[in-house]
Amino acid sequence: MLERILGYFGTFTPASEGTVASFQFEYLTTLGFAAIVIFLGRTIVAHSAPLRKYAIPAPVVSGIIFSIGVAILKSSGIVGLSFDAAVMKDLCQNLFFLCVGFGFSFKMLRHAGGKLCVYIAIAACLLITIQDLAGYFLGNLIGLHPLLALQCSSASMSGGVGTASAFGPIFEKMGAPDATTIGVAAGTMGNIMGSLIGGPVAAFLISHYNLKSDPNDRPEAAKNGEVPVLNNSRMISMFAMTLLVAALGMPIYCLLDNIPMIEMPKFIGCLFAGAIARNVMEALDIKFYVPEVDAIEHMFLELYLALVLMTTDITKLAPVAGQMSIILLMQAILMALFAIFISFNMFGRDYGAAVMAAGNCGWGCGSGPNAVANEKAVMDEYGWHNVAWVLYPSFAVIIDDIYNPIFLSIFGSLIA
Repeated sequence: MLERILGYFGTFTPASEGTVASFQFEYLTTLGFAAIVIFLGRTIVAHSAPLRKYAIPAPVVSGIIFSIGVAILKSSGIVGLSFDAAVMKDLCQNLFFLCVGFGFSFKMLRHAGGKLCVYIAIAACLLITIQDLAGYFLGNLIGLHPLLALQCSSASMSGGVGTASAFGPIFEKMGAPDATTIGVAAGTMGNIMGSLIGGPVAAFLISHYNLKSDPNDRPEAAKNGEVPVLNNSRMISMFAMTLLVAALGMPIYCLLDNIPMIEMPKFIGCLFAGAIARNVMEALDIKFYVPEVDAIEHMFLELYLALVLMTTDITKLAPVAGQMSIILLMQAILMALFAIFISFNMFGRDYGAAVMAAGNCGWGCGSGPNAVANEKAVMDEYGWHNVAWVLYPSFAVIIDDIYNPIFLSIFGSLIA
């Protein structure tokens, strides 16, 4: 009877010799847990001045707490919990980046200027190169296989779990044992590191240089000075539009993913599709509603972060914790120093540069969504910056997804 009831909520696998009993929650129950993580995170941050000051994203706080609880249950031999979240994480990530791309107006780019775009590209390529060189030399000092050192460097840091997963089998064929496992573990830890250091870096820069946001710089949806009011009919229209444009992003992803030596994540296709759709609609004077698109964007970002952090299996980090931890600690320190002394100075030494430095920590140690989450947390506390929000994360991630696989392929071949 109990087994039949549990079947409505997921799949139970009894314990066997050498393994703990496990239970995988089905997707609706998984979403319910994600909602709890979101509510819990917002409550904790609302009652914690330090978390608000250092702009730690709410889902990251509660997601880490949740994943630690799950790890304790598993490591103590009680039960291993897992969640059917793969499809929802993919959906959230792609629709979120589509909405980010939809904010990519050529009018905004002209306002930002080509000089900033060049500096963003240079800084991204420089960071990736330094990450791999530093990781390689430190790996040599501690006796770690050079290709595994790369898996703990730009493959998992700037590239995230996706790039590390893509290069894992390649490096294994080149003689690096368990490269995929180590890369995924490093990328998972990088997601946490990037979320934790971005806010404090920005807070330090803002405090140290007494930086202020421009009160006239507002989200596009609030340019007229009024708080936007969402409309049900417009929300349905914009949600349907995002689904259509996301589907149109697949041919773009297909083209980009088949470029030799370059591993492209799916969300890049949605990012480009959103940008193209926005500018085509503007050129043809097709009506769209920015407040509703912004609401969809923030909704899917929060849900994505909650799902990623709550489903992180911390116990998988234990077997590779030694040498990997040394390199990851070095990468975290390197990222913070790079953001403070290089990114901040290259991006203009103003409030927007501090926000972008937080975003740099996000994607430089984790992923594009981390960059956006860091920036949102900073701006929620200190004020808005439109160029940092719309331009930086998406453009930096595009440069990363082009340069990083190329450099990893070439450098990996040289040191293997």
